[in-house]
Amino acid sequence: MASAFGTACDRCGRSLHRRDLEAHLHVCPDCRHHWRLGAAARLRTLLDDGSWREHDAELVSTDPLSFNDRRAYADRLTDAMAVTGLRDAAIAATGAIGGVAVEVVAMDHRFLGGTLGMVLGEKVVRASDRARAARRPLLLVCASSGARIMEGALSLMQMAKIGVALGQLDRDGIPHLALLTDPTTGGVVSACAMGADLILAEPEAQIGFAPPATIRQTIGRPLPDGFQRSEYLLDHGLIDLVVDRRELRDVLGRLLGLITDSATAPDPRPAQPTASDADKRPTE
Repeated sequence: MASAFGTACDRCGRSLHRRDLEAHLHVCPDCRHHWRLGAAARLRTLLDDGSWREHDAELVSTDPLSFNDRRAYADRLTDAMAVTGLRDAAIAATGAIGGVAVEVVAMDHRFLGGTLGMVLGEKVVRASDRARAARRPLLLVCASSGARIMEGALSLMQMAKIGVALGQLDRDGIPHLALLTDPTTGGVVSACAMGADLILAEPEAQIGFAPPATIRQTIGRPLPDGFQRSEYLLDHGLIDLVVDRRELRDVLGRLLGLITDSATAPDPRPAQPTASDADKRPTE
């Protein structure tokens, strides 16, 4: 339960002052529970000086299929934009980690579950193109419930589109890193995450393609303890590292220093962003 002054940990119940929570990057200092972060808050925790230069902010979701279920898709978009201050489910930016310039796309689960639609797909592809042109690593920070069904096949096409762009990065020897946060599911797992050169995850993040209930019904048996959590995937060789959020910038900086010739990708010294109140909230 949150207030203007603080919140209680969802897992252990400890009361945390907002100031202390922010100092710990929205991680409970007692039980290490990781709150979900919006895209701008995520970038502030990862990038040097908490600053970046945003790209493609003008791209905005539309309603190409005039889709309606219980509510009109157009109305859902309007509400998501009002809540997050974003035009779609990600921020694409240039920044630096440990002095190494990177292209980064940070997804925002608050925007319709961080779902993959045409705008998010286009932002990933454009970020990949910038990474190739400048020979900078690409970091995809994933927080998504999968494909955006309100865009139908146009959403599913983004998986192939992203796959081609990331394949070009691989062909040209440009590193692609994925950071998987809670949750990373559906088409984003296959399109953005599992083909990365290095795959990192935050503790206890849910990661998987199909929902556990669907898998359980399909195979007709109980699932293992911890199934689809970061630690389970690490134990089974599907990801490379599980890293506490408070250590992520240092770990990424060391990894980028090992795999990147920083002389070919200097720190662009981007301008300080303007953060909205919504970005500072510890939860979705």
